[in-house]
Amino acid sequence: MSPMSCRFCGRPVRHTFVDLGMSPLCQTHITREQLNRMEPFYPLHARVCEHCFLVQLEQFVGPAEIFEEYAYFASYADSWVEHARRYCGLMGERFGIGRGSRVVEIASNDGYLLQHFLPHGVTVLGVEPAANVAAAAVARGIPTLTKFFGTALARELARDFGRPDLLIGNNVLAHVPELNDFVAGMKLLLGARGLITMEFPHLLELMRHNQFDTIYHEHFSYFSFTTVREVFRHHGLTLFDVEQLPTHGGSLRIYARHSEDESRPVAARVVALLGVEREFGMERLATYAGFAEQVRETKRALLAFLIDAKRAGKRIVGYGAPGKGNTLLNYCGIGTDFLDFTVDRNPYKQGKFTPGMHIPILAPEELIAARPDYVLILPWNLKDEVLATVGTDPRLKTQFLVPIPRLQLVGGAP
Repeated sequence: MSPMSCRFCGRPVRHTFVDLGMSPLCQTHITREQLNRMEPFYPLHARVCEHCFLVQLEQFVGPAEIFEEYAYFASYADSWVEHARRYCGLMGERFGIGRGSRVVEIASNDGYLLQHFLPHGVTVLGVEPAANVAAAAVARGIPTLTKFFGTALARELARDFGRPDLLIGNNVLAHVPELNDFVAGMKLLLGARGLITMEFPHLLELMRHNQFDTIYHEHFSYFSFTTVREVFRHHGLTLFDVEQLPTHGGSLRIYARHSEDESRPVAARVVALLGVEREFGMERLATYAGFAEQVRETKRALLAFLIDAKRAGKRIVGYGAPGKGNTLLNYCGIGTDFLDFTVDRNPYKQGKFTPGMHIPILAPEELIAARPDYVLILPWNLKDEVLATVGTDPRLKTQFLVPIPRLQLVGGAP
């Protein structure tokens, strides 16, 4: 079998980063009527390009099949909505984005971010391919196009909406199979003095903190700052600043401009982060080779704990049904023999079952009624939010299990 071609540089990709076996699409939650039907599984095998060091999955399913109806609604994560509110304020303070400005957000989800610009007189437009999620944004008063972004749509938007002062893409870059067409589209659309901000999980943090469960089919690529800088440079865009954020276990917010627009000099943070990555070894193939074994050890430790707990007669349930949780459950083989059910705030998921393992997804109120001994927090990036809300309920005498970066018990004794 011939090797896959790199999504960015086009060269053969031969080296394994981590092989998580066969897994279903992580956001295709199963209805009761589908439980006895065939469910497609695809290889979840991440590889690294030895030339540009882009970590990537082979594409088995087209974006339309994954994203045209989607189960993730950003507004059900309170901390993420607050993060978006603070971002909008920062854009006003630092770059003067306010009344009269034009802002486009790619993968705008349910309007969780753009809603914060509306009170300031900003003209906004969302681009969201999932029709069910886009409908929620429109209900909030956010004009939203239900389309996939690329060079073709960029030309259409530049003609009909105008070239924006700010182009936003939060947690979308990883979801793009046609990476070069996507970044070229941003170059075409951006106003002459405009800026782009994008946020995505930082590959260095994924490796440093063992965040293998953020690898799933909906995420085609995983970026270091070194690699993403080269991708943007290739398309005539300069990264002039970067922030390291705590969101999603450690993310980057990159700031880009047209390379010919020298009004914003390259900040010291760009040079500093490139140095950090170089010292970590992001440009050495050997750095990527040791990741798989620490993933396997995480699986062993989690299963050993769950097996011992079940043998002791303990009841275990889950909290959340995120994409990362489904990678963890399927890779470790955790089904209803370990978790009775999981709960999620998103009504769209409630009453369905997790893909692959078919664990029932219930409303959060069922957690209190069940009085479990242990709760496995699947969206571990929201651990603090979960512990500050559910974890403080006096009716729930339980311990919480946090699986990443290593198994940790928090909360009171069961």
